[in-house]
Amino acid sequence: MKKDFAGKVVVVTGATAGIGKATAELFRARGATVVCIARRASETFESIQADVTDEAQVRAAIQTVAERHGRLDILVNNAGGGISGAAEDASSQAVQGLFALNVYGALYAAQAAIPLMRSQKSGCILFVSSVAAQFPIPFQAFYSASKAALSSMAGALRNEVLPFGIRVSTLLPGDVKTGFTAARKKEESSPAYGSRAARAVAAMERDEQNGMPPEKIARAVVALAKKRRPPVQKAVGAKYKLFLALARVLPARFVSFLLRKLYA
Repeated sequence: MKKDFAGKVVVVTGATAGIGKATAELFRARGATVVCIARRASETFESIQADVTDEAQVRAAIQTVAERHGRLDILVNNAGGGISGAAEDASSQAVQGLFALNVYGALYAAQAAIPLMRSQKSGCILFVSSVAAQFPIPFQAFYSASKAALSSMAGALRNEVLPFGIRVSTLLPGDVKTGFTAARKKEESSPAYGSRAARAVAAMERDEQNGMPPEKIARAVVALAKKRRPPVQKAVGAKYKLFLALARVLPARFVSFLLRKLYA
């Protein structure tokens, strides 16, 4: 395998499993120095333990990377989680915790990395979002909302930091077979929804367990990091690219109808 990332320093958040681990492994195989930032230490990579929802811990972790390696070339904001259940019944604690992980964690890492990249006059920040950012999934309202917020934030950031030589792009994976499925927190839904919430989550979990391997997403992340002019967003998987293309031309009411049939 070619070592086209030799000399590059790459930080991947949440690289202890799933997409993050596969991404870190591929960057390392391509010659990069890889640092994992996660709540638990990685047994595979150089790691810095930090809770990405804690701004001070994230800033300290990025500062440690700078002290150890003198630079930061690529930041992959991958850490994330999910909750499911009726929006009516979701606890504020669960919703706030999800946004803290999926949105604020990525924000803290980007804010800490940008000054270092600006001083280098180069860098790349990649956000792992989801096709759910474009398709609000019933009974996963806040996962979809958090990923939509992440994608929107990344899109704005892209234009803010472009003059500093910093490239920003967002990846939109579809269903991926990882431990994310088992880790999803299930909020109780009131009896008014009957078995609809459980059926919707079961359908999503079935799709995930028959989904793409995380290595496919990792290859897409590395490919984005190579591009001098990466796209604003990139979906992974032919059918997800088709879904997004159709969503741009189909009436919103019809797209909502399809989502209701699939998951509600």
